[in-house]
Amino acid sequence: MAGGWEFPGGKAEPGESDVDALTRECEEELGVHIEVGEQVGPDVPMNGGRLLLRVYLARLVGDRRPMALEHSALRWLGAGELDDVPWLPADKPIVTALEPKLSPSGQRSLP
Repeated sequence: MAGGWEFPGGKAEPGESDVDALTRECEEELGVHIEVGEQVGPDVPMNGGRLLLRVYLARLVGDRRPMALEHSALRWLGAGELDDVPWLPADKPIVTALEPKLSPSGQRSLP
């Protein structure tokens, strides 16, 4: 949906794991390599339950910085800025679950 914000990623291709799909999508959409961590928030049903949205913590690997290769803009948001953009409806439960993980007391290392 135009004008709404979403987390990076996309559909897993046949035979591709969630981690492989997220890694590939971040390379294609943002030009970065990542290390994927734990899932954030619940699975969010989409398209009448035919699809599930899953979001994972991730860490940048290497020197590359994210670039908006397939989108009109991107932003790096801290815990106190998550409400500064209009999230797509499916992403809102993830935002709620993500905020405590970004706060100083909730930050953790990836496994």
